Amino acid sequence: METTKRQIYLDWLRIFSILGVLFFHSAMPFVAEDDWHIKNHETSDLIGVFNHFMHLFRMPLLFFVSGTVSYYMMQHRSGWSFIGLRCRRLFIPLVFCMFVIVPPQVYMERLTQNFHGNFWQFYPRVLEFVPYPKGNFSWHHLWFILYMFLYDLLLAPFFAWVASPKSIQFKEKLVALARGKRIYWLMLPGIVWYTLLSRQFPETNDLVHDGCYFFYWLFFLLAGFICVAQPKLLDSLERNRRFALTIGFVSLLLINYLQWNDHELRFFTDPTLKTYTLYTLRMLRSLIGWSWVLALVGYGKRYLNRPHKVLGYLNQAVYPFYILHQTVIVILVYYIVRVPNESILSKYLFTVVVTFFITMGIYHLFIRPYALTRFLFGMKPKEKTARRTVRQPEDVHQPVVLST
Repeated sequence: METTKRQIYLDWLRIFSILGVLFFHSAMPFVAEDDWHIKNHETSDLIGVFNHFMHLFRMPLLFFVSGTVSYYMMQHRSGWSFIGLRCRRLFIPLVFCMFVIVPPQVYMERLTQNFHGNFWQFYPRVLEFVPYPKGNFSWHHLWFILYMFLYDLLLAPFFAWVASPKSIQFKEKLVALARGKRIYWLMLPGIVWYTLLSRQFPETNDLVHDGCYFFYWLFFLLAGFICVAQPKLLDSLERNRRFALTIGFVSLLLINYLQWNDHELRFFTDPTLKTYTLYTLRMLRSLIGWSWVLALVGYGKRYLNRPHKVLGYLNQAVYPFYILHQTVIVILVYYIVRVPNESILSKYLFTVVVTFFITMGIYHLFIRPYALTRFLFGMKPKEKTARRTVRQPEDVHQPVVLST
């Protein structure tokens, strides 16, 4: 199989992942346990259970697909050319959005914390460059863009080597992982790392104190990169998809059994839980993440590898959609949580639908048509997209970018 051949199912998985982020973040104001930017007065533990499950695999899937994106972008490019491309599509949008897209989120949160004044009176506080949460300067949900940029920057030499003819023997050795169910050996480093370190280094997304998760996400990105570099590994995931789903399903039932029997609910804070219980729970969390990601890739390859006329439009939209969606949610929720006599479900559904409508409207009307906004949101130039009738291998995928 040619590694430069377009893998349509990866496009669909990316699109579905971004939609999953919409549902996840729209639920955050109504989740009891998590401390989010704006909270509804009434919250739901059951929505929290749903969000907890999504969180175990939504980011891992995005990093896995992003690894495949990095491989395709490396085709016929040098390491320096690849770094330049990632600066344009990741670093520049990150900087722009930290000054333009994220501040409204912080402002709406500060309004709930007794700040009095309009947005323009608040904005100079952003330029004090005091990191959030003590200050008002933050990348918020755009931490994913930062992490992706750093991964690609650090691994560019390795990526260039794997994408070159010099790595033929390495790729041939990877075929051994495609036999039987050996492909699942790819899970072991990430599971061991997470099990041993996630309690000591909880997820922060601030880079500085995110020692466990910074490398945990990297394992997924490398898995995606290696699998697409040796397509027989993707064939193995397709062939063994039922096995991965079985592991994920059984692990999910087990961890929920522990949760509803008051173990998982306390394992972050209760020092009386035995050490082996803590490690078992964390191992199960990582196992769920890995098995569901590999199962989704396998099932996606089997059933989603089909083109559709709307796919090109959606592929261009997902990156700006990700950048915009949480800001829209926070602004909406600031007003929605004040609405009396409405159920949590109605508020949640209203948030999802209206956020999707506003975000897609902003993209379609104000970002997609103009060269400057396309550049600032990490899209390919419009002229290049319009002139190209045959898509080149190196531009098969656009970058995927996401939140917490």
